Amino acid sequence: MIFDIITLFPEMFAGPLTESILKRAQDNDLITINIHQLRNWGIGPHKQVDDTVYGGGVGMLLRPDVVIPAITEVKKTKKIKKTKILLMTPQGQTFKQQIAEDLAKEDRLIIVCGHYAGFDERIRKFVDLEVSIGDYVLTGGEVPAMVVIDAVSRQISGVVGRAGNEDESFSKSLDRKMEYPQYTKPEIYNKLAVPDILLSGHHAEIEKWRSSKTR
Repeated sequence: MIFDIITLFPEMFAGPLTESILKRAQDNDLITINIHQLRNWGIGPHKQVDDTVYGGGVGMLLRPDVVIPAITEVKKTKKIKKTKILLMTPQGQTFKQQIAEDLAKEDRLIIVCGHYAGFDERIRKFVDLEVSIGDYVLTGGEVPAMVVIDAVSRQISGVVGRAGNEDESFSKSLDRKMEYPQYTKPEIYNKLAVPDILLSGHHAEIEKWRSSKTR
């Protein structure tokens, strides 16, 4: 899986995408993450990427003659048929596990991160899917892009250290299903004990208990 991120703030991705599971996935060539500075397509000597709103309004909008050429050029860097272009925007479809699983079937995702007051409306015609990670205000699309990359990467075979994710939260399209309570050593801590059933060795009874405790 190839992720191409178009952003004004490439440095924001340095930590989250270069540590832990995602780092190992890149080291093992399971995923590739390319980050593209949107300002490279900026207008004029100052590389302008945004401008004021026609008809009046607060804030600045990213210009179509910057974002659309960026998308077009990044897409041309490699001719990959199964490419989907995502726009991170508050108006987008709420990101859920099923979307992550569907996106993992693609060969490449091009993710465009918004900033400022938003996008010129014409940009929307050049993307395949608009995605939001929730109904709250963020400073830009960088953090949502990281969420998408993390969730999609986990669906790629070999990224997580065991086969499949069927036992994890939200898998099997159970949007509200969470994990059962889990415990590790010590057996008793601060007068709080591990439930006896988990120490019993009766696997069938343990599974029944876990099923009844699933949140």
